[in-house]
This record gives sequence, structure tokens and C-alpha cells, in this order.
Amino acid sequence: MNHNLFVVLMAGGVGVRFWPYSRNSKPKQFLDVLGTGKTLLQSTFDRFVPLCPIENIYVVTHEEHAALVREQLPQLSDDQILAEPMRKNTAPCIAYASYKIALKNENAVIVVTPSDHLIMMEEVFQDVIKKAADMAQGQDKLMTLGITPTRPETGYGYIQYHTEKNFAKKVKTFTEKPELSLAKKFLESGDFVWNSGVFIWGAKAITTAFHQYLPEMAEVFDEVRPKLGTPEEKEAILGAYSQCKNVSIDYGIMEKAKNVYVCLGNFTWSDLGSWASIHEISAKDENNNVINANAHTYDTRNCIIKGSPDKLIVVQGLNGYLIGEFGNVIIVVEKDKEEQFRKFVNDIKAKPNAQDYI
Repeated sequence: MNHNLFVVLMAGGVGVRFWPYSRNSKPKQFLDVLGTGKTLLQSTFDRFVPLCPIENIYVVTHEEHAALVREQLPQLSDDQILAEPMRKNTAPCIAYASYKIALKNENAVIVVTPSDHLIMMEEVFQDVIKKAADMAQGQDKLMTLGITPTRPETGYGYIQYHTEKNFAKKVKTFTEKPELSLAKKFLESGDFVWNSGVFIWGAKAITTAFHQYLPEMAEVFDEVRPKLGTPEEKEAILGAYSQCKNVSIDYGIMEKAKNVYVCLGNFTWSDLGSWASIHEISAKDENNNVINANAHTYDTRNCIIKGSPDKLIVVQGLNGYLIGEFGNVIIVVEKDKEEQFRKFVNDIKAKPNAQDYI
């Protein structure tokens, strides 16, 4: 176990593409999406317990969900739950956690990971993290995990790397969600991987990068640093976030820095970002349907059917749909058109009592 290794679980998203199962009151990271008896947050936490002391694991979430984190991860102290006063994307979230960890251990190696992804072959994943953490101890590299692509996926970001034989390969380019034709070329070229959104770096390396590429944000956190870990932290962070830009760590730092490397992973991974991704990894019947409901189907293929056991759902003649009963929302929509889910939520926001449905 590495006592210099710290882990930051990012749990601040709202999972709009996974609506209406994922709601503002309980986003997907707090749900047992895969039917394992654990929420995605709990599964992510358990994945890192063998690698570092529990007191080295932090969760960053929106303040309205801090109580959910405490409920689902009672092993954590209040100091390990970093409550964001507003959502400003991943750069402020990572700055907050990194500055706080650096105060505790200036030689810390930090793993930053989403809390709502699926990772199978966990021992393989843990071995990759250990190797990357060893390399990050030099405090001179910003590293990310790249997943060997299995198909020309248009919903993921891609990383192109230099094809040297080192474990950590120098990054050439980042590309966000390419068109299908370009994704096919990426696969054919053999030097592109999916961007997993998992980062590994030294505390000094990332704070140096903030000063170089996001200097205004670094200045804000330099000012609040003395108040971290004190009773003044909450008020100081509110002031800091009100001054921060809404910017991702990828755009703000990773796409600009010269010391970015990718470590390749051959474990099974999915960002579980949409209903289509759930369909892909779930058990299916002979008609390729994923059924978690009291359901009868007729001439129905490639669907997800989800509902409570006390209600019967009868489906006929559908192909590629999500049919579900989620509390006070019943939905019948094409499951693969993930961009539509954002539109659904935005349209519902204009309705009276919108908060009851989103």
C-alpha cells in the first residue's frame, strides 16, 4: 500500500444523458446502475481501497449531495468530502482537491477519477495505476489513462500518442468526440486510444501546471490555501469558486501542457454515459433486449425495458427504444439518441413544478 498515494473521486455531475433514472436529487453516481448491490460511487471507492489508506481518498461533489456521500461512504471523515458551492467543470474541482492534498503531503501522488464509470478486470486496472503512480513520483509528468479502442466510438474523446515502447507514452493530440469517419481512421492508425478521464500526477506537478496554464485560477487557490482544513474553508471556497472560470481540466491544462503522457490500459471500461452504453454492457435476452421489469415483449428488439415489479409493461413492435417507469416519469424514446435527453430535460425545465421531474 502506497501512503503517498491519494485518490480524488469526482462525484459532482448530474447525469443528464441518463435521465429520468438519474435526477438532480440523486444523480447516477449515487445509483446502483448495474444491479450489483453497490452504487457506482461505492464501486469506485472500493476499487482504490487496496491501493492507499482510506484516509487518503477524497470525494468532490456538489454541496447538495454531500449528505449522500456521507450516507454511501460512512468510512470517510467530513474533511475528506469536498463540497463544491457551484458547478464550474473539472478544473476548479481538481484544483480544490489538489491544493488541499498538497497541504497534507507535498510529495503526494494524486489519482483523479470519475466516480460513475464501469471498470472490469480491476486487478489489471490497479496494476496500471501502481505503475503510473511510481512514474508520477518524479513530479514532472501529467498522465492520463488511455483505453485501447474496440470500435469506432463517436461518444468518447481520443488521445494520439507517440509510439515509443515506454509504459508512459508522450501525447501528440487530444480529439473530442469525432465523426464516425474520423473515428474509423483513428482505429486503423493504431496510435489512438480512448480518453478515460482518469489522471495521475504529483501534487507539485499539477499545481505547477495550474500556475502555468490557468494562472488566474491558481492565484485564487493560492489565496485560499491557508484556510483549507480550517473552519473558514467553506466560506473561502465559495469565494474562490465565484471567481473561477467554468473550464475542464482537459481544455485548461492537458491540451496545452508539454509534459503530458498516456498510459495504456487493456481492462474493460465504459463511461456509462448513456442508455446505449448501459445496453451494451448488460445481459440481454434472445432479442437483444435488456429487461429489468415485469414485462411481456412481442416483436421487440434492441430495447431497454425498466420498471417496478408491481407494474406490468407490455411492449410490441419496437426496435432500439428505452421503455421505462422511473417514479413519476414514464418514458418511451429511442435509446441511442443521447443528445435528445438534454433537450428533454431543458424542455421540462420550462414546465410548472419542473423540479419534481428532473
